[in-house]
Amino acid sequence: MKTASLAELAELIGGTVEGDGSLTVTALNSLDLAEPGQLTFINSAKLADKLAVSRASACIVPVDFSSGTLPLIKVRNVDLAAATIHCWLLAEEFKPTGIHERAVLGRDCQISEQISIGPLVCVGDRVRIGDRVKIEPGVVIGDDVQIGDDCVLHANAVVAKGCILGKRVVLYHGAVIGSDGFGFATNPATGEHVSKPQVGIVRLDDDVQIGANACVDRAAFGMTWVKRGVRMDNLVMVGHNCVIGENSILVGQVGIAGSVTLGRNVVLAGQAAVAGHIQLEDGVMVAAKSGVHNDQKKGAIVGGIPAIDIKLWGKASAVFRRLPEMFTELRQLRKKVDALLAEQGEA
Repeated sequence: MKTASLAELAELIGGTVEGDGSLTVTALNSLDLAEPGQLTFINSAKLADKLAVSRASACIVPVDFSSGTLPLIKVRNVDLAAATIHCWLLAEEFKPTGIHERAVLGRDCQISEQISIGPLVCVGDRVRIGDRVKIEPGVVIGDDVQIGDDCVLHANAVVAKGCILGKRVVLYHGAVIGSDGFGFATNPATGEHVSKPQVGIVRLDDDVQIGANACVDRAAFGMTWVKRGVRMDNLVMVGHNCVIGENSILVGQVGIAGSVTLGRNVVLAGQAAVAGHIQLEDGVMVAAKSGVHNDQKKGAIVGGIPAIDIKLWGKASAVFRRLPEMFTELRQLRKKVDALLAEQGEA
């Protein structure tokens, strides 16, 4: 268990201590669950009353937070500071356990001695695995795969033939990297589908994290590329030949068709879908359950199906809720207009 003083943690995150900087803590916890000896955090002065009765020993607060009864670490971004401290407190030194006797290794592999490979892992031929890599039970790694240093592959993840993982990549349970892209040609005479071979690879750059049961398809030709720092939630689907820009976020059940290009820091909210062969430039944000059917310029914020400017979509949604009422009013107005026309005709 790590122990650190408030002064040490404040230095780690660029914050300032108000109160006893020598006070030590061993963990970070939520406001309601924190115990003595633990650090907590709040984002708003509205929570000051709850903080006053918290059992925590110290708290991370915004810079404009007024003094409280506990020692404080004041920062500009509470969420970022709390996440950084939490990761630091939980970080453990890598302890290699070697290769389990029930793991299966292919031919001509290059595997670091600083490795932990669990039981029932299957590693193909000519695989290269770097230092301090942890591979949990049931993982399958295809031929000619490259895995960089400090990666973690959780149970039952799959990295298919020829795919490349950079450093510090995390694959959560059941993630599939390099499944075949969804490509076929249809015979118009018979209606039968002929699969197009998918002979490319998937490349995941450094610090990418892929959620449980997410799928990233290999390219038809060339490469499906997920760039540095991308975060994908559980059950995300990325089609063949896509390029996902640095630090983009794909929330649960997002679906992206083939040959889509996302810029840097794109955010796709839950169940958003993107049609094939289009481009979303840097900083685009797509609301949950939206369908994007055309290119989006830098910084665009869109929602709806098809996705349009978020403000216009909000107005349209408000109108949509009133359509039954408006339709009734329209019918009544039509009757009145017809009556007036009839009166004028008689006159």
